[in-house]
Amino acid sequence: MTSTTISTPSKRIHWMDNLRTIIILLVVMYHVGGVYEAAGLWAGFWIVDDPDTITWVGIVGIVFDIIVMPTMFFIAGYLTPPSLDNRSGWEFLKKKFQRLIIPWLIAVFTLIPLYKVIFLYSRSLPQEPWYTYFHFNNPNSQNWLWFLPVLFAFDIVYLLPSKTGIKLSKLSLNLAVWGSFVIALAYSFVIGGLVGFRSWTLTPVIDFENEKLLVYFLAFLVGALCFRKNAFAGKPQRKTLYIVANSVAWLPITVHIFARLYPILYWESFAVTPLFRLIWFASFHLSVVSMVYTLVVTFWLYFDKTGPVWAELNRDSYGVYIIHVIVIGVFGTLLMRTGLPALAKYPLLIIITYLVSNLLVSLFRAGKRVLKSGQSKSIPQTTDAQ
Repeated sequence: MTSTTISTPSKRIHWMDNLRTIIILLVVMYHVGGVYEAAGLWAGFWIVDDPDTITWVGIVGIVFDIIVMPTMFFIAGYLTPPSLDNRSGWEFLKKKFQRLIIPWLIAVFTLIPLYKVIFLYSRSLPQEPWYTYFHFNNPNSQNWLWFLPVLFAFDIVYLLPSKTGIKLSKLSLNLAVWGSFVIALAYSFVIGGLVGFRSWTLTPVIDFENEKLLVYFLAFLVGALCFRKNAFAGKPQRKTLYIVANSVAWLPITVHIFARLYPILYWESFAVTPLFRLIWFASFHLSVVSMVYTLVVTFWLYFDKTGPVWAELNRDSYGVYIIHVIVIGVFGTLLMRTGLPALAKYPLLIIITYLVSNLLVSLFRAGKRVLKSGQSKSIPQTTDAQ
């Protein structure tokens, strides 16, 4: 990747749009996996808990957990500088508030209550008093919607040095990537290992995973730096690093999967030690670096294209992220009562959720266009003579 600092043209970046769409598909697959996960780790809070499970779904979920959120924050970071350029700080925040917080507000006061309705119904439990359905009374708080306010917070933090003349783009990209790896590893090991401040902090306003919050922010900053460095200006002449990364990425992933599964398999004799925590977090962060790199470069090299299907899926991807869990709940409940084996229900629920979510978002956008068209026609046209 080049390190020049010329500006990137303000046109659609097709490969990044496509990458974001595929990442949303992986999010759908990850959340569908929660319905059929065999270890029971999702059972207490996930929207549907099908008693018919698949053992390997949990292993696939570990891989998705490694790659999905860092890549989403990387993409968001890459797209933040062009959104900030030629805007005042207030205009930037206003745009981000409209893009992130308004949909979040609508979703947490509509979809979160609906989540609890489906949660109780799918378990044949009685419904509860209406005021318990809102996220500030829900022990799981915002659930999958946490990404939106966290991203808005990252935008605010990024805005501060950008508007005070601090030039983060002076950093070399290699230093930023490996410096981020070291900082993220130290942070996760101290917060999640030595201090034991693991799991989630849940509030009515913002939720975050304690040992990963800085990790995601660093991924966001690396994405922004890639834009400032114009890192994807031209295709590389040699693909040595890409080939090596593809060849060795399975190593840290395998170690991390083993670290995640070992306590479950040998819980009676297992003891958490600092060495175990170090292996856990080191394998996780090495997996993040290798997997995000290979995924981003793969789309940059081979999927920089568009077409009617890509364009429609790309337009729908943000809306699909917002509504897909409710669609999982509806159809996961229906499939649970069909008597089909889990090996049939799992792929069916992925396909149904993704297709129905895209259809609903497309219909919503079409309805908005019709409404705007009707409003514009109802406004009286004036002439110069008038």
